[in-house]
Amino acid sequence: MHGKASLFRRIGAALGTWLLGLLVLFEEWGWRPLVRLLGLLARVPAIARLERFVAALRPAVAVVVLFVPVLLLVPVKVGALCLIAGGRMLWGVTTLVAAKLLGTAVVARLFQLMRPQLLRMGWFARAYERWSTWKAQALARIRASLAWRLARVFRRRVFGRRARA
Repeated sequence: MHGKASLFRRIGAALGTWLLGLLVLFEEWGWRPLVRLLGLLARVPAIARLERFVAALRPAVAVVVLFVPVLLLVPVKVGALCLIAGGRMLWGVTTLVAAKLLGTAVVARLFQLMRPQLLRMGWFARAYERWSTWKAQALARIRASLAWRLARVFRRRVFGRRARA
């Protein structure tokens, strides 16, 4: 019986790592384009002033500001889950995806603006370093997987055909 529990634990850990890895991939693929997209808003003078204000925040305030969008989107995500539970799958999933995209975009932009302040705090710098190391290792494992390599081959073939057409 002990062997089965160990096997289930290993399977669960592997599945958890893959799910986290997929989340990291989404963040990686979405982070830069979303930051660039929100960066376009900085052309608006009022947004540019707001960004300068945010970039000058003290480190402790910057941490709080970084988590505000995440907290504000919790009710939206709960509402999306309620839509799904109520049988409105399309609306619920669309709301969840939109909330994830918006949240990622805003947090990414805020992090870009406040990174120097955030990294002045020792605990944040250590946590960020650990996260960056774990993320790099997870991405290396995913990129070394057969599924990833097959997806890259498929992508090259699809985009190669589209470019030739």
